[in-house]
Amino acid sequence: MILDAGALIAIERNDRATVARVLAADEDEDELKAHPMVVAQVWRDGRRQANLSRFLLGVRIVEIDDELGRRCGELLGKAHTADPIDAAAVLISNVGEAILTSDPEDLRHLATVARRKLLIVGC
Repeated sequence: MILDAGALIAIERNDRATVARVLAADEDEDELKAHPMVVAQVWRDGRRQANLSRFLLGVRIVEIDDELGRRCGELLGKAHTADPIDAAAVLISNVGEAILTSDPEDLRHLATVARRKLLIVGC
């Protein structure tokens, strides 16, 4: 399961529905993934973000390298959108994987343009 900034904010706020989705994914042995720019969107002060800090220990942070950056740019051009953070979330996913997001329409559009069959779940 890929987590976007909205999902991490919901975890930090202890949103019951989001926590339940993440726990279900964990029970199904789904790997939880994000990328560093998603973390950057929500990280402000680790001392005050104890829930998020603990939660991130169990999340694989996928690096954004030059190749992924260029692929994100190409996807944004094809999709006529401008958010590289969302594009990276789509491109680090595997076919059939879920993306937990507060922005389902934008991610659904990017997934369609990228020809990725993903489950986009709102939080």
